[in-house]
Formats: sequence, C-alpha cells, structure tokens
Amino acid sequence: MSASYFRITLHRSAIGLPERTRGALAALGLRKRSQTVFHPVEPQFAGMIMKVKELVRVSEVDRALTPKELREERRPERGFWLEKAVPR
Repeated sequence: MSASYFRITLHRSAIGLPERTRGALAALGLRKRSQTVFHPVEPQFAGMIMKVKELVRVSEVDRALTPKELREERRPERGFWLEKAVPR
C-alpha cells in the first residue's frame, strides 16, 4: 500500500478572518503565504482543509518533498535573466 499525501499551500492570507479559521490553519502548520506543508491523506486533515478551502491550494502527491526539493522546484531555469526593468 502506497501512502499518499496532501500537498497544501497557503494561497490567501487569514488576516481578519475568525479565530476558528486561523486555528484550522495553525493546526495544519500554515503560517505564511506560499508556505507548503504535507500531511497524509486522512479524514482529520481533509476536514481541516475543508474549513479553509478558499485560502489554500491542495493537490494529492505520492510522497512528501523535503525542504531542499521545494526550494529547487521554485528556482528558475539556468540561463534565466531579466531583459529590462518594468517601467513604473
């Protein structure tokens, strides 16, 4: 049996939301926007995700990534450079 995981990323801030909503995020271990955590696919985690479904992005993955792997995922390809600054 292969264990699968929820990959949960906080997409929107919980500022100004009720204490119960912020508590569900804290229970999932989410503190900052764009933070990603992994939890096993179990009913208690599914229930917490449903409480905050408007704030998070969730996908099911076959294994939890290490922090180093998450950093590598965000790194741009080699040879990437900025052509010019955006006029403001």
